[in-house]
Amino acid sequence: MDYSIFSVIKEALNNHKGWGPAWRNPEPKAQYDILIVGGGGHGLATAFYLASRYGLRNIGVLEKGWLGGGNVGRNTTIVRSNYMLPGNEPFYELSMKLWEGLEIELNYNAMVSQRGVLNLYHSDAQRDAFRKRGNAMLLQGADAELLDTEAVRELYPYLNFEDARFPILGGLLQRRGGTVRHDAVAWGYARAADRLGVDLIQNCEVLDFRIENGQVSGLETSRGFIGANKVGVAVAGSSSRLMAKAGVRLPIESHVLQAFVSEGLKPVIPGVITFGAGHFYLSQSDKGGLVFGGDIDGYNSYASRGNLPVVEDVCEGAMGLMPMLGRARMLRSWGGIMDMSMDGSPFIDRTDIGGLFFNGGWCYGGFKATPASGLCFAHLLATGSSHEVATQMRLDRFARGAMIDEKGQGAQPNLH
Repeated sequence: MDYSIFSVIKEALNNHKGWGPAWRNPEPKAQYDILIVGGGGHGLATAFYLASRYGLRNIGVLEKGWLGGGNVGRNTTIVRSNYMLPGNEPFYELSMKLWEGLEIELNYNAMVSQRGVLNLYHSDAQRDAFRKRGNAMLLQGADAELLDTEAVRELYPYLNFEDARFPILGGLLQRRGGTVRHDAVAWGYARAADRLGVDLIQNCEVLDFRIENGQVSGLETSRGFIGANKVGVAVAGSSSRLMAKAGVRLPIESHVLQAFVSEGLKPVIPGVITFGAGHFYLSQSDKGGLVFGGDIDGYNSYASRGNLPVVEDVCEGAMGLMPMLGRARMLRSWGGIMDMSMDGSPFIDRTDIGGLFFNGGWCYGGFKATPASGLCFAHLLATGSSHEVATQMRLDRFARGAMIDEKGQGAQPNLH
């Protein structure tokens, strides 16, 4: 059934008795052409594009828990393409364009809201760096505006403009950026992939890879062996542990990124704001809660919660940017496990094992990349070659000296 105003009216007249499950719950087949490990945003997007763009149908998606139960359901929902380096900006701009047409393509309300993303600057040096970034964005076809203090004040008059340490001098605005409801993205891709014949297999944990003569032939799972000609792994913070079962050592570390939600408030934040004097970002959800976050926890962890010093740092950033936030109550917080790569950029590449492909290392930029990640991974799996915007996202780039270090922090994962 297509979702539309007409289907809603029809079901309303029928006491809503005609709605069925959004996707099937099939038993796994003995053999698939392609198996995707990971039923999150990237895995489901990959399966959808394999079916919709490349016409493949014998595809399975394996998820150890419930679809969308991992990082895609734990993030702060921001989408943008305000990157600078040639290895990143074309990729994220492709993702931004896919976001703009996503709801029509999936026939699903993912609540894409292009309310604008504003990165504030607080010094002349930051202004010059943002001007450089904005010019790089414009060269790649993205939109960018450099605002002065008064232009920012018109948008957000309640910010702490006269702070003695960090006065707000302006900001870099991308109006096409914004927010998307994170779990609806997973549900939309799942429903659309299922309608094209993809098997979405939940509660099916991968226990091991079956590799014969350097070629992957399938997966040992909690629901038995499942054969496959190709296997694509997209499991976010579990990447290093899972790929180790295939004997692949990845250049990533696992860290926790915390996110926070306040009590529901009347509309107060019309867009997305990032604080340039510290790592703090803020938006407001459709339910009224302020959604905000900051830095990762610096130590390695597989936990789903972080530590209090980061909470304190995030709250300090909130008070420094917008003192009135001190009157709001923080309702809840949670953590997601990040694949932090050595240069802060991701991987979409084949491995040395025949038929085994890897998608990961997204640091805390994975959600905004979901559509392009899925499309590029699907292209790699279907054709055997990298998509034109993902040619630099290779596992061997460190050996070749071809890093994509957007922040210029060097080979220390917890700084990116």
